[in-house]
Amino acid sequence: RILDLVGIVLNRNTIPGDASAFRASGLRLGTPWITQRGFGDSEIDRLAEIIARVLHACVPFSYTGKKGAEPRAKIDFDVMQQAKLDVRDLAASVGIDTEVPAEDYPHFYYLEPENEMVNWQTLVIRGAEATAFLQAALTSDVLALQPGQQQPTRLLRPDGGEITRGVLERAGSDYRLHVERRPNTAANWLRALSDGFALLDPTDPYSKVPGPVDVQLAGASTMRWPVTDANAGYAVKAGFVGMNGQYYQGPKGEPLPVFDWQEPTPEGIKTTTLNHLHREMGAKMVEFAGYDMPVWYSSVMDEHQAVRTGAGVFDVTHMGAFDAVGPGAAAFLDAVTTNEVSKLAVGESHYTYLLDVDGIPIDDLMIYRVGDERYLMVVNASNNDKDWAWLNAVKNGEVMIDRNHPSRRVRSAGDFELRDLRHPSLGTEMRVDVALQGPKAKEILLSLGGSDEAKARVSKLPWAGVTCVNLGGYDLIVSRTGYTGERTAYELFVHPDRAPELFRELVLHHATPCGLAARDSLRTEAGLPLYGHELAGPLNLNPADAGFGGYVKLWKPFFVGKAAYIAHEREREAEITRFRLDNKGARPAHQGDPVIDRKGRVVGVVTSCSIDTDGYQVGQVYLHDSANIEGTAVSVYAGSSRARAPKAASDLKPGDKVPLPENATVLTRFPKAKK
Repeated sequence: RILDLVGIVLNRNTIPGDASAFRASGLRLGTPWITQRGFGDSEIDRLAEIIARVLHACVPFSYTGKKGAEPRAKIDFDVMQQAKLDVRDLAASVGIDTEVPAEDYPHFYYLEPENEMVNWQTLVIRGAEATAFLQAALTSDVLALQPGQQQPTRLLRPDGGEITRGVLERAGSDYRLHVERRPNTAANWLRALSDGFALLDPTDPYSKVPGPVDVQLAGASTMRWPVTDANAGYAVKAGFVGMNGQYYQGPKGEPLPVFDWQEPTPEGIKTTTLNHLHREMGAKMVEFAGYDMPVWYSSVMDEHQAVRTGAGVFDVTHMGAFDAVGPGAAAFLDAVTTNEVSKLAVGESHYTYLLDVDGIPIDDLMIYRVGDERYLMVVNASNNDKDWAWLNAVKNGEVMIDRNHPSRRVRSAGDFELRDLRHPSLGTEMRVDVALQGPKAKEILLSLGGSDEAKARVSKLPWAGVTCVNLGGYDLIVSRTGYTGERTAYELFVHPDRAPELFRELVLHHATPCGLAARDSLRTEAGLPLYGHELAGPLNLNPADAGFGGYVKLWKPFFVGKAAYIAHEREREAEITRFRLDNKGARPAHQGDPVIDRKGRVVGVVTSCSIDTDGYQVGQVYLHDSANIEGTAVSVYAGSSRARAPKAASDLKPGDKVPLPENATVLTRFPKAKK
């Protein structure tokens, strides 16, 4: 594709004798065609030199996809443009057998010298992604531009040097960029950004801007630079092309302080609105994340099996629930989370992370797009207050979001609102979460009753889909998501005052009430991470460490923690996977227990362990890549933190006991799909 962009289009026909182009016996570069054009030895040597120069300039990298690494490459814009010029000249030297207007052919390739001045010219940028594209490509706040409005702006190179300044005008769904100088260079650079193969940050090959868009030169413009302010055209926003370059001359503010969260002293144990109901049902209650919560009702195994074979209902009303409402909500969330919020359609949700400036998770969360400009967020109960403080501090520009640029802030946050959905001030809009999980969950949920239209919307929900419905008289936000590994799974966002009634009614319709212990065993068996264990915690694990790098979209030009995350990825040699102890009666492993290979070398650390559906101890382990292969035999020093320090081998005497590790087997990262 990169060779295509410089004008060297490889022949895609089959090789004579091949049955299919998909099973070619060799590589065909189209030499019959170029010899027909008049290429001789010297021209072919020149062509080979251009190809070699382009390929040597490519910077390889990989994105993390659902099926592993996805190889990609980028190229320096100047190298690519010079190759275009060389291809143009080479082709012109031997002639061409089609008619191309002289004013059009060099138009695309021409690059003006740095000191060449021309009259103001207009570029037209069109496409569904034009707004997001220009927000990343230009220095101004394009998101704030309304139809008919104009704003001064600048177009920078990756190194921060200015290509041109100009005025951006929004004309309906199109944009007109009136540039002061170098219109051809500006057009070529914008087209290269749209194609997605040009390096837009010398230190970050992963980044690309949204696209594609169409860029056309539209002729002379009467527009002129409207202001005298030297910093005009620069907006406060999380990032734009050239901001990280060594020659960037834009404004820089005072360094912001690092977010420093101090957990407040608890004022007593908190309760959810279901507390009395749990006690009425005979639940064993424990303190968890500051709340009095049910750990089990009957037994962990009974509740675990109920979810795998029927359906279980969980009180997760202690989880934090926020929303971001307004036209700037998506841009803000894209800056503070790792996944791509701008790609969510109404009725979709995704899993994502809040990272700190060092790339360590502040929390993992779900984001649901429940309206055109409304995003629901569900965060961990133990991190609720920290997350709320972090999001508001970033929104208000009070804390550092990039160590390399300590004055960097997100764009002006006045066009959206952050709300805590558990705060009483929201009245009827308050929401808490009740989870219904298991193969019979849909049957039980629909048994609440409701209109045919409401039941149909729930029935048709795809995985990670979300809808607003009324079932059984309950005003619900229903998402098909969960934390148990079950694909038939729902989270029901209901008013806290009605949560006990809903929970009771689901139990009456044969959902098994389940406590925190079963929730933990189910998620461990399913390979799902828990904050403080597979994320952050003693090992400072990031999403890629946890095996969830696919939820970190490195092509986004900026999100908090990106630079540190990339640096960690270059050094990482381990990843979370699952294991199972070979013997049913084995001692359970605990967080921090070492894992050794058959040579006695420590190759991993246990992060979680619990009972699985078959009655074995199954766990998750941060395991070195050398041992992270399904079926590998390992051993676990289960309960090592409680074991007495062993004697030196030379001090052992008859009758002494030596702690022995439990035999275990490495499993796949996630359970294989049920047949």
